[in-house]
Amino acid sequence: MTIEFWTTAIACALSFTWPHWGLRWYARIEAACQRLAYRKGLAVASVGLSVIALRLAILPLFPIPLPFDSDDFSTLLAADTFVHGRLTNPTPAMWTHFETIHVSMQPTYQSMYFPGQGLLLAASKAVFACSWIGQLLASALMCAGLCWMLQAWLPPNWALLGGAIAVLRLGIFSYWTNTYHATGALGALGGALILGGLPRLMRNAQVGYALLMGVGAAILILTRPYEGLLLCLPVVFVLARSKNRPSARKTGLLVVAPLAVILTACAWLGYYDYRAFGNPLTPPYAVNRAQYAMAPYFIWEHPRLEPTYRHAAMRSFYEKEEMGFYRLIYSPVGFVPYTIGKAVFTLQFYTGFVLLIPLIMVRRIFLDRRILPLVVCTLVLAAGSIVEIFLLPHYVAPLTPAFYAIGLQAMRHLRVWKLEGKAVGRAMARMVVTLCVLLAGVRLFAEPLRMAPSEWPPSNWLFAWYGPEHFGVERAQSESWLDQQPGKQLAIVRYSSGHNPLNEWVHNGADIGNAKVIWARDMEPGGNLELIRYYRDRSVWLVEPDAVPARVSPYPLEETK
Repeated sequence: MTIEFWTTAIACALSFTWPHWGLRWYARIEAACQRLAYRKGLAVASVGLSVIALRLAILPLFPIPLPFDSDDFSTLLAADTFVHGRLTNPTPAMWTHFETIHVSMQPTYQSMYFPGQGLLLAASKAVFACSWIGQLLASALMCAGLCWMLQAWLPPNWALLGGAIAVLRLGIFSYWTNTYHATGALGALGGALILGGLPRLMRNAQVGYALLMGVGAAILILTRPYEGLLLCLPVVFVLARSKNRPSARKTGLLVVAPLAVILTACAWLGYYDYRAFGNPLTPPYAVNRAQYAMAPYFIWEHPRLEPTYRHAAMRSFYEKEEMGFYRLIYSPVGFVPYTIGKAVFTLQFYTGFVLLIPLIMVRRIFLDRRILPLVVCTLVLAAGSIVEIFLLPHYVAPLTPAFYAIGLQAMRHLRVWKLEGKAVGRAMARMVVTLCVLLAGVRLFAEPLRMAPSEWPPSNWLFAWYGPEHFGVERAQSESWLDQQPGKQLAIVRYSSGHNPLNEWVHNGADIGNAKVIWARDMEPGGNLELIRYYRDRSVWLVEPDAVPARVSPYPLEETK
């Protein structure tokens, strides 16, 4: 981030002092890109395919990511469940040893998250035998969808530019592509289908556009329904006020077509909730939060009473990590600064420093009727996010297309801005694009240049516009070693008193009883003995993640006596 800050500052200085630098080069590049941009279908396809090609090309430097936090493993549990051909799993025997963060054990054993991301990873695992390929394809569709959406709001060359920036900032290095839990790609894709269909439907009332908007809404229902609702409300309002009124018969089709898709998604989600959590109206996370969490999701809710925790690491996560933040933001002196901090944090992910430059034209954006509906959508989302306790960039992913359209429109205003007759704004706009490309190149060599984050759990990986390094290596190496041992294995995980709860190792797949390696929590000797006797056909190991390096050793026999 330091490099990005200083290169941005230097670029701004050069724009003021040398606004005509590289004029011919830029003109030639822009002319070539413009020829591609006006072939709209090819432009959209090029954006999507470039994500796949570039990310696969850098696999030697950035291998297929390892799952490394509880969100990753929770989502992969959902995927594994769906691959097994079921919606959920029965509560496993000895389940108290397998309790872990963001996973429900009762009434059934399943991830606490909405199923959209799990369905994506499951389909990828079934087709490609690799869950991450699905995440990569979702990122490619997201960037292609952003380009398609921008074509409806901006000139084609600016839409292509937005797609290219999304490839560099979101599609290759961001955690939306390089983890397994982030619903950012799916959320942004759903938002792109809705916001891209909106102006098209208003100009040319075709059922196909209405269906695409329904598909986008369905994606959001299965991934981020709250933020999806915040997006859909102003969209419905804009459509209701549209002056382009088709015939009554066609209006009926335009309403029924997307509504059928939306109701189908709602019905399936209700059936999933019924099978997994016992009630079709129970959101997937509600049961898990009621059993384990104290901190609420919204500011008007009160904290729950502390439940009985069977494991110190889980109590530390819910009490120290979650309630600690809740106490800060809910205090009279903490609400305003921490709310501002959430906004800055989210803005930093989307813009870094370099993409902040066009926002100096923010006044003109609010006066620009062309994108006024997108500004309204953003303000509605901002109001809805204020009442949330927790906020991460992928929470607001459905509004990513609106963010990009607003930023690009600001860049268009910047491009025509002059200072004392000098085309300073044009130079700054070109510098923004140049820096996006250069910083992506710098990112490739961040690790050998010792500029990449190396600690785990990382303190700053979400604050960067790129994704995490290859975290989770020690657990993956331990699991690989256990997997190579003859017979079935039981790994009992024992943490030190100073263990960081974010570094959770106890994660299992859908079919615990038949797994080659079972990960279990260390409980009192009597509890461990009961577990070992139940899985008597397995070799038993003691895993100590907090040792340096992490240690796997035969379980002490004297503890079983």
